Order: sequence, then structure tokens, then C-alpha cells
Amino acid sequence: MRAPIGHFDTATPAPDCLDELIAPVADAVRGWRGAVPADRVLYVETDPRWADTAVFVEHYGRDLLEQSANCVVVAGKRGGETTLAACLVLSTTRVDVNGVVRRHLGARKASFASMDTATGETGMEYGGITPVGLPADWPVLVDAAVADLPYVLVGSGRRRGKLLVPGKALAELPAAVVLEGLGAD
Repeated sequence: MRAPIGHFDTATPAPDCLDELIAPVADAVRGWRGAVPADRVLYVETDPRWADTAVFVEHYGRDLLEQSANCVVVAGKRGGETTLAACLVLSTTRVDVNGVVRRHLGARKASFASMDTATGETGMEYGGITPVGLPADWPVLVDAAVADLPYVLVGSGRRRGKLLVPGKALAELPAAVVLEGLGAD
């Protein structure tokens, strides 16, 4: 199948390649719910040597720069309690951790989670974290600009491979909240 964005050799519906996905992502695809069918979520294999954004878009298509999203794990702290959340913003923006995220989580302080926390709590590889298959009790904060795209390139849970997901489907993930201004220039 031809990928709807980018220049990939093949795009496979995620339900048809569960063995290529790490366990939490494969489980999320198996239990997929929402208006967008699971077979609209596509898996594309990528070379980890080209994982850096600038090199990635040079190899797989310049159009991907405007259609890629980064998923980062943040930790909000208040009164000795820590809340982990995922933030999904366009790759051309940065997460407004100290404004939008902190206020939404009701945290006194918010920061990016450490690499060990992000990978340990998600079961995913650093640089490949995806909003698909995150722990059920985590808020998934999605920038409105991401939700508005027909297809968005996100991680697959590992550095080899990406998911192409309709923006609407990302907005429907369990615990997803669409926020204006989550991604700042």
C-alpha cells in the first residue's frame, strides 16, 4: 500500500503487522476503538540511522516536516505527587511545559521526564515514544494542530519504524485531550 504522506517503500495497516510493533503498541492496536478504524493506522519501516529529524525528512520527504509530531513525556509535580503525561505537538514546535501543560495538569512544577522514566514507564525506546499504547491512566495532551491533520507521522514505540495516524484518531485515543497552544513556536 502507498503511504498517504512521505516517501516510504510500503505502508502496512497496523493490524496486519502486529509482530513489528512492541507489546503495548500492538495491544493498543488490537483493542482499537473510535470512529477511525484501526486499519487506517499505518506502519512504515524506517532506518534508525536517519532518525534525526533533518536527515529523516531529507530521506523520506520534506513534506513530513509539517506532518510529523513529537511525543514527549512530562512530569507534573504538586504536593509530593507526580503525574506523568504525554504531549503530542508538531515537530516544528516545542511543548509549552511551563504554561499549558503545567496548568492543565494542575501542577506547581512541570518538566520533561528523564529518559529512564520515559522509557521505563512506557516500555518504548527513547526517540520512538508514541501516544499509541501508553499507560491507561496517563493524560495524552494533543495539540489542536496535530488533531487537524489528515495524517500525522509519529513514533511506533521503537526507533525502527513509524506510524502514520489520522489526526482525528490521535484526538480519540484513551485519555486524549486536545489543547490549543500546546505546541509553541
